[in-house]
Amino acid sequence: MPAEVVAELQHRYAAIGLRDEPGAEPPPLTKWTIAQGRALEAALAKAGRSLPVYIAMRNWHPFIADVVAQMRADGITRVLAICLAPQNSRTSTGLYRRALMAAADQPDTQKLDITFVDEWPEEPALIEAFARRLADVYPKACREGGADENKGAKPPVLFTAHSVPCRTIITAASEHHGGPAETTPDPYPGEAKRTAAMVFGEAAELLGDAAPREYFFAFQSQGVAGGPWIGPTVEDTLAALAKQGHRGVVLQPIGFVCDHVEVLYDIDVAFTATARELGLRLFRPESLNDSPLLTEALVDIVERRLPR
Repeated sequence: MPAEVVAELQHRYAAIGLRDEPGAEPPPLTKWTIAQGRALEAALAKAGRSLPVYIAMRNWHPFIADVVAQMRADGITRVLAICLAPQNSRTSTGLYRRALMAAADQPDTQKLDITFVDEWPEEPALIEAFARRLADVYPKACREGGADENKGAKPPVLFTAHSVPCRTIITAASEHHGGPAETTPDPYPGEAKRTAAMVFGEAAELLGDAAPREYFFAFQSQGVAGGPWIGPTVEDTLAALAKQGHRGVVLQPIGFVCDHVEVLYDIDVAFTATARELGLRLFRPESLNDSPLLTEALVDIVERRLPR
């Protein structure tokens, strides 16, 4: 990466309190993912299923290749791999699948029987988990974010998911091991918007008469590499909402299941500052992190894919 890009990333991590030094706290993505894995293992054990749960990362420790080697050393031969990005995209889930398959397909090693879960955007417990987080913060947004009781105005909800390059959406190559590639559209934008619609509906039921009246959708954290990325951007959407006269907005990412730099910096620092400049108060529901409902969603996936 260019030096200026590295410097910007270092600035963002420093802004959320992370330092590259001995004894420093692990990145929040690592910390929460490990916690989610432990919670899943404990929940499965409570349900009478003693299944080991391993955590592997593509861009940080513990790396996928190292974890696959550890699984082999532990005598594991069958693997159910769940990518913790609920919506499926070639440039997110697809990269994890390829990294896992490359690590598993090593010569002179025990073959692993892998079932890869690459999408779960409508998992009921996941939808409920997001909806309850939204319902928790929305009354505060109404009190402090410009709700006008006389005119009936309420802060809108802005759902977001991580942007991906436009070329990914236009055409995505499906993987067919041992055969030709098939060109198919990437399902990611549609899946992300379906998740948002379901979360909005569930939150509306939870809130009743206090429910938000409208929601919008935007893609966040467009990359700095060359080429266009899908939108609309959060910045443009916030500007449009301010122009419409809104004074507050609840922004909820539905493509992330825990805190990390795209939440703690992009939303809590950058988008909050943008909103302030536009005269908007920005509210963000708490990330799922160690939500019992998220654990329930993962247990349900395991139960369906690994029948007793």
